[in-house]
Amino acid sequence: MLASLKGLFVSVILLVVFLSGVTCIEIYHEWIVSIDTTISPVSSPQSVITINGMFPGPLINATTNDIVNVNVFNNMDESLLITWNGIQQRLNSWQDGVSGTNCAIESGTNWTYVFQAKDQIGTFTYFPSINFHKVAGGYGPIRVNNRNVIAVPFPKPEAEFDLLIGDWFSTDYKSLRYSVQDRKSSQLFDVPDAILMNGKGPYELSISEGHESFTVSKGMTYRFRISNVGTVMSFNFRIQNHKMVLVETEGSYTNQITLDSLDVHVGQSYSVLVTADQNVADYFMVATPKMYKSNESSDSKSLEGIGILHYTGSLTTVSGPLPSGPDPFDIEFSVNQAKSITWNLTTGAARPNPQGTFNVSNVTLTQTFILHGSKGEINGWPRYVVNNVSYLTPETPLKLADYFVNGSGVYQLDQFPTHSVNDAVAYGSSVVSGIHKGWLEIVFKNDLDVMDSWHLDGFGFHVVGFGNGDWTPAASETYNIFDPVVRSTVQVYPGRWTAVYVFLDNPGMWNLRSQHLKNWYLGQELFIRVFDDNPNPAKERQPPQNLLLCGMFESSLSPVPSPAPAPQAGW
Repeated sequence: MLASLKGLFVSVILLVVFLSGVTCIEIYHEWIVSIDTTISPVSSPQSVITINGMFPGPLINATTNDIVNVNVFNNMDESLLITWNGIQQRLNSWQDGVSGTNCAIESGTNWTYVFQAKDQIGTFTYFPSINFHKVAGGYGPIRVNNRNVIAVPFPKPEAEFDLLIGDWFSTDYKSLRYSVQDRKSSQLFDVPDAILMNGKGPYELSISEGHESFTVSKGMTYRFRISNVGTVMSFNFRIQNHKMVLVETEGSYTNQITLDSLDVHVGQSYSVLVTADQNVADYFMVATPKMYKSNESSDSKSLEGIGILHYTGSLTTVSGPLPSGPDPFDIEFSVNQAKSITWNLTTGAARPNPQGTFNVSNVTLTQTFILHGSKGEINGWPRYVVNNVSYLTPETPLKLADYFVNGSGVYQLDQFPTHSVNDAVAYGSSVVSGIHKGWLEIVFKNDLDVMDSWHLDGFGFHVVGFGNGDWTPAASETYNIFDPVVRSTVQVYPGRWTAVYVFLDNPGMWNLRSQHLKNWYLGQELFIRVFDDNPNPAKERQPPQNLLLCGMFESSLSPVPSPAPAPQAGW
């Protein structure tokens, strides 16, 4: 049954592509995911997750509407999933690669993801999503380029560089995974040992085996695609004596602003243009953590990620002090910069019509979720919570349970409190209804004293507001509803709130999570079920032919789907 439905679906897609004149290609990757114990990102060899022997993993270089096939061979000793951070998986949450949508790829087996970069452009990343694997690597860059028929709002750069920056721990990931679950050692994960650039340690630091370097030619302009692939720390990035022009973030072209430095929060991606307009020499590239102050000890100095911008022909060793950045505790600087990042309303992106065609100036909200992120304990175990509910991953993925048995025995729809905080901390497999083609307002409230960042799979959201203290409906009067940037990961400052609008036009089961790994691993997530009961061909895709079964369906060869319930009305 599933095979015949998949065949029909593929035929329909091919017909639509033919009739519409849309061009796309299929891209094929074969990945062998392994543990390499010979790599020393910081001080000594440790377990690093590599893909085809590479750390970071290989680039996925696609163009709008391309179909990407990634055959993942799991050579590790644990189960594995890969998620595609920012790829919207239009009508296809079956490929999202998180615990709520997919059965894990077991050790010694393989599985092929097939997804389309449908109506998207931009800078994204991928990484392992379960078992605390991200802290050990396994991440890599994704580029989705414009189709040739769409004008890009800046001249073609001389070259493009992927720059993956992230905090790094020298402790083995399995030990870290154990320690974060123990209240006596959980805080050990709060301060990493280094900041890496493309898997390499800081320039000329004794603990580092090498550093990252980019070669440029004087007078030329380059595009740097910068992503925070870390697990806990935001960072500020700058280049000695060079300006950066911000042009894109997570699939949206921005109004171009010139910056001396850029804050990049966990899970976020940006594109900046850098012109090699200085004397032929070498220059520092620096990433320093936010909300953390380095001192003169050798340990804290390792929290400066340092690379080199090398001019062709330079015989000059980099010199001088590192370029200074903003006070790492200056939240107002960071908030003001975030507010200055706005949407370019006049340019096209994945489509020829301007981005501003899809604006939020006159939307009618159909739901509001107010989500408090904090922490607590359950039976003496440290947990992170949303509205005092700590997500507990069921053995059966939510998506399978939803499709085959309407969630029965796995989750109860809409039991999660979307606009209040429960009195006591408790576990829950949280799934809430999102009204299809409705406008959802999400207010993220950070009740912690450290930074947080939130990501929604399946969508880009309009970042309409930042505020201090508790949010009230009156805060909407301060929103930017003219040109709020659209992205999929947004920062939430300590003790503050961030508000977003999202148009729920993508049916599926979608993960809403903290991008901070410990928070996510210990329960700070939920799922939004967007259900379309219209039986037209544009509704969500059927399961893939190679669907993995597990949990209650592990021994079932061909479970039969149940009729799906209609979504519940929400706030």
